[in-house]
Amino acid sequence: MRYLPLAEADRREMLRAVGAASIDDLFVDVPEAARLDGKIHDLPDHASELSVERQLGALARRNMVAGEVPFFLGCGAYKHHIPASVDHLIQRGEFLTSYTPYQPEIAQGTLQALFEFQTQVARLYGCDVANASMYDGSTACWEAIGMARRVTRRGKTLISAGLHPHYVSVAKTMARFTGDELDIGTPELTDGAPGDDMQRLLDAIDGETSAVVVQYPNILGHIADLTPLAERAHEKGALLIAVVTEPVALGLLRPPGEMGADIVVGEGQAIGVGLNFGGPYVGLFACKEKFVRQMPGRLCGETVDAEGKRGFVLTLSTREQHIRREKATSNICTNSGLCALAFSVHMTLLGESGLRRLAQLNHAKAVAAAERLAKVPGVELVSGSFFNEFTLRLSQEARPVVRTLAERGLLGGVSLGRLYPGADALQNGLVVAVTETVTDEDVEALAGALEEILA
Repeated sequence: MRYLPLAEADRREMLRAVGAASIDDLFVDVPEAARLDGKIHDLPDHASELSVERQLGALARRNMVAGEVPFFLGCGAYKHHIPASVDHLIQRGEFLTSYTPYQPEIAQGTLQALFEFQTQVARLYGCDVANASMYDGSTACWEAIGMARRVTRRGKTLISAGLHPHYVSVAKTMARFTGDELDIGTPELTDGAPGDDMQRLLDAIDGETSAVVVQYPNILGHIADLTPLAERAHEKGALLIAVVTEPVALGLLRPPGEMGADIVVGEGQAIGVGLNFGGPYVGLFACKEKFVRQMPGRLCGETVDAEGKRGFVLTLSTREQHIRREKATSNICTNSGLCALAFSVHMTLLGESGLRRLAQLNHAKAVAAAERLAKVPGVELVSGSFFNEFTLRLSQEARPVVRTLAERGLLGGVSLGRLYPGADALQNGLVVAVTETVTDEDVEALAGALEEILA
């Protein structure tokens, strides 16, 4: 297989066309210190395709495959069963090769799929309208903060202690350039309820507050009623932004939009999209209809053509590619088209009743697992109400425990010390996720390993 088929004569002709004497002239703007001097270390000049496949296969075998071991990782990325029909459908040529539907007259299938996706997200979140997706949950969260600033013309955002620290990190990075003021809390392993954090947010909302950001369920798995927070925010002219990292939870829980959330965002990976080493994922974004013109990204709408036939168009496209930069709502809001399609296909296969049964199964398995693990000496359950993810307090630091579990072939959860390396009070915390893919044998294996390690 030839990856560089150009001959030397072809290269000379290309250089002549651009007015360069040599290939080196193309890199004059790159500082000398940043240029590679010599060959890339340890890479051969050439290798056969068979040899490359073997080497890459050997590297891949060094990974622990999620589907081959007891898997309890969560914290924003969840292992759910994805029917084979999802991949089969999204790999059809008309879907797999479609990118951006700039020409609606020849992209009706793509636009209709996005329209259905938007409908599903809006219903899932309990909102009036949803866009055609975002990069991922963390960037969608920041986009919501930016949208609230445009709506309220204020620059102070209160961030719940229970918001995923990766989402917080993205917000802090972006706020460095926008000047937004972020008031961020830190979670505590206390009474198994988010009451203290909720009270902090309620007390802190004032006339300068643009928005309050709260995760539902939060990073520790806690579930809270968002209604009082929404009412307080609205009294002060602020917006409530709800973040959902586990969309399956909404098969059982009341949607944030029905509790008064103005903007609901989150990660859609859990439905239709595999773990994929962290990406690509799909951000979900929905809001109240009155704010739709400040919503980032693209919105597909239904219309009729000159003959009265049903058709689909891009109703709103507030991106730099479509309008002048100063009028764009965002420059990081390209939608994840194929992942959005996977989400929509999986959601369609489940249906409303299927999603509800899936959520019930997740919750039942998580409750049983939490009860079993709480019986292990040296383990304490600190989550109160939870869906399929809960937090344990171990009798010793969780990070080395997680590493020891991995050495035994168990992916036993996410240590809070990894998420909050500077917070000493959280170092013994372990977040455990239990989905429909976890068996009773998996739970017993984790419980037995923890008994030995913590003894």
